[in-house]
Amino acid sequence: MGEMSEVGRLILLGAPLGNPADASARFREVLVSADVVAAEDTRRLTRLARDLDITVGGRIVSYFEGNEERRTPELVEVILGGYVVALVTDGGMPSVSDPGYRLVRAALEVGAPITVAPGPSAVTTALAVSGLPCDRFCFEGFLPRAPGARRSRLRALAAEERTLVFFEAPHRIGAALTDLADTFGADRPAALCRELTKTYEEVLRRPLGELARWAAEGDPRGEITLVVAGAPVTAPERPDDETLRAAVAEREAAGRSRRDAITDVATEYALRRRDVYTIVHS
Repeated sequence: MGEMSEVGRLILLGAPLGNPADASARFREVLVSADVVAAEDTRRLTRLARDLDITVGGRIVSYFEGNEERRTPELVEVILGGYVVALVTDGGMPSVSDPGYRLVRAALEVGAPITVAPGPSAVTTALAVSGLPCDRFCFEGFLPRAPGARRSRLRALAAEERTLVFFEAPHRIGAALTDLADTFGADRPAALCRELTKTYEEVLRRPLGELARWAAEGDPRGEITLVVAGAPVTAPERPDDETLRAAVAEREAAGRSRRDAITDVATEYALRRRDVYTIVHS
């Protein structure tokens, strides 16, 4: 390892999803300079370094789901010893449905500094290209593998109004899409994003029912990110005129000006302010 500094630190590296050209200058710099690089797949890291024409300067260790529990305290000790540990997964940001959360928590518990070299994210990349609303969204990661648990999770999400983002394995995407169409409705808009940033990138923007049929008829392959539109927002039922007048009067009695009371009621019932004003003054 390199020369020890007074305070070590953990650096989370956002790795390219598939196209090495997406690696930032800082990503390259950290791979070259870090004392230890913990990689989800050491062979993939070696190939990426070769594609980037760089040499990883420090010691490379594996850090994946199977050895996270054992390796985490070892890496924390390295950081406390004054060395820099970089964490890189197969693509995207560590901790986001990838190894990393356990190490971040352990480093925080001992007061070790943590920083990030931001990079690509399959979540935001798929959202941006989906054509679905992305001002508000909910990331759900991988759905449960067991059919019953998967359907239960989907029933709990059926009324979610925010756009939803899922990861799914190719051999389970057909069953997941069928359950989504059954639970959310076959007409719910969605976008299936496959092999993002890679040579065979494909984005299918279709209703869930059509995507389920596509998966059943074909042989989906590659890494898949699924973006699903949120549940339609339903406006509150319009009350009668007398109820609207009473709602405005109630707010005035509570100290709101008539102007503000009318605005509040119009907003609550998704009505035009002018219409509420007319009713109140009729």
